Amino acid sequence: MNVHGSNFIHRDLHSGNILVNIVNRISTLYKIGDLGLSRSVNDISLDDEIYGVIPYIAPEIFKGSAFSKESDIYSLGMIMWELTTCCKPFANVEHDHTLIFNIIDGVRPEITEDTPECYANLMKSCWDPDPKKRPSISEIWDTCSLWYNHYRSVSIISSSDYIIQFAQAELKRKDLIVSKKLGSKFSEKPHPKAIYTSRSLNSYISKCSSIFSKYSSINFSSNGMYTILIKVIFG
Repeated sequence: MNVHGSNFIHRDLHSGNILVNIVNRISTLYKIGDLGLSRSVNDISLDDEIYGVIPYIAPEIFKGSAFSKESDIYSLGMIMWELTTCCKPFANVEHDHTLIFNIIDGVRPEITEDTPECYANLMKSCWDPDPKKRPSISEIWDTCSLWYNHYRSVSIISSSDYIIQFAQAELKRKDLIVSKKLGSKFSEKPHPKAIYTSRSLNSYISKCSSIFSKYSSINFSSNGMYTILIKVIFG
């Protein structure tokens, strides 16, 4: 929140840049690290190199848009999903052009059954393909604070819809673990070309931008049209 509050953009937000400090049994501090690529929102200079981790990159970036507070929020949505599964997004596929076009086409990680509805709704709003429809970091803070305050308030804890959702989700999570349908050790085998370290994305972004310029008049919907296009272009 402090990054956006200071009018800066992180531009490379993923779980590898989240630092965890366990203070005690009930307190854990999370801090955002690796601010080397961060930049003021007022800095409109062009980048020679754009770095990132494909699953955490907002779809508009692959179409040539600049990084923004909204693209950081998309990345935060992916981290939210990771917290619910203990797995990294899109770990079972190669991080290449096919994944990029699937992301542009609206493909997102599957939300697990034990995710509270209110949490899932906030997470999905962070993933919205339209950057303008994503919540701001202050809105996310306010929502999470509301959940926390309901949890801390003894007077409303028994009747709070949020608390009920989280309690039911926790019961569901335990059932899924017992039935071996949830947990990191039951996740699919990671693809050897799933890359979770930041790398240059210039070649991907330039190709995607040129493709969208060339085919801007074509109305690509779901049902694998992006996959068909990429097979035609890249073989």
